[in-house]
Amino acid sequence: MAERAQHAAHQRRLAGAELAVQMNRHAARQAAREVRTQPLGRLGIGKLATAGGGIIGDMHALQLARLAAKIKAWGEALGFSAVGVSDGDLSALEPGFFDWLDRGFHGEMHYMAAHGTKRTRPGELEPGTVRVISATMDYLPAAAADAHAVLAAGDSAYVARYALGRDYHKVLRNRLQTLAARIADVVPHRYRVFTDSAPVLEVPLAARAGLGWRGKHTLLLNRTRGSWFFLGEIYTDLPLPVDVPASGHCGRCTACLDVCPTRAIVAPYEVDARRCISYLTIELKGSIPVDLRPLIGNRIYGCDDCQLACPWNRFARPATVPDFDVRHGLDRARLVDLFAWSEADFNERLAGSPIRRIGHIRWLRNIAVALGNAPASPEVLAALGARLNHPSGLVREHVAWALARQQGG
Repeated sequence: MAERAQHAAHQRRLAGAELAVQMNRHAARQAAREVRTQPLGRLGIGKLATAGGGIIGDMHALQLARLAAKIKAWGEALGFSAVGVSDGDLSALEPGFFDWLDRGFHGEMHYMAAHGTKRTRPGELEPGTVRVISATMDYLPAAAADAHAVLAAGDSAYVARYALGRDYHKVLRNRLQTLAARIADVVPHRYRVFTDSAPVLEVPLAARAGLGWRGKHTLLLNRTRGSWFFLGEIYTDLPLPVDVPASGHCGRCTACLDVCPTRAIVAPYEVDARRCISYLTIELKGSIPVDLRPLIGNRIYGCDDCQLACPWNRFARPATVPDFDVRHGLDRARLVDLFAWSEADFNERLAGSPIRRIGHIRWLRNIAVALGNAPASPEVLAALGARLNHPSGLVREHVAWALARQQGG
């Protein structure tokens, strides 16, 4: 803040010196007073942008800086934990990204390879984009059962903390849309909002906007908030001042690599999605590889192990948005109880949840694997036996595997 104030003061001094040459002191004081006192909407960014040189150029920069500060304040009022601005230039990442694709690390996520350079060049995805406004929103439910305790209880179902409440896509998109519209009330602009909904490299963009750095597990890390937050973006044609990119602070730590159950983090900053439990339980549509099933444990939707092990998450803050509160007891549910849900139960109870997107069949597939890894009991055997003749071949396959594992086969 002090640095920005000094910069603004310097710009005003330069503007004043130039005006002194062109007009008398009274006129100069009057012009400066108008810049300071008129609201953003009255001065008009568009008008200033088209005017040339001198004091007009300085007024333009000052007004954009004021607007950027207001955007961050409006964002925090909407529940975002932080807001930053970047130029969106990710061209330096292209060789690494395309090499990742060439190695097949994206698995069956074919959409990752379907858009060429649109992920690394925002202006190709949304023509006219010159800035990306990135925002974070904390999602860790304060009242959720202890994650470590749930993972240690083999008969309990572990659901990634981000999926315990309402679907983040809707929550963030609506609030980003509100923020973008609020900006448009002051300065008309072309924009488009995103929340994990298009070919957007969210983590690198947020890092360039100063919101954190890309950790060795590839998630965004922040020194005061850890990584338990969502990301969202607004692509805009407003030439806002950009924030300073964040530096990395992982050091020699390898906690996330060491704890990954399936060794999906094959190297620092590199994940083979085909081994990642989040991919296996959410993105993968077919059979889960047999050699990876025992490593999944009781994780039925997503995985948080790398975040749970990260030292920076001791600074994580709980969600302030009620939408992310735990619903339907998913933070401590029993595997056999969830496995008994009918398709109607699944659709009704998970309405508005991100989990519903995988459908009832994959829900049963995932829980069957977890039951195969659960402590042996008559209750588990009975639950699996009840689904042995399920209409879906995918469910039958995983139930048969789980029964064989339970029976020592």
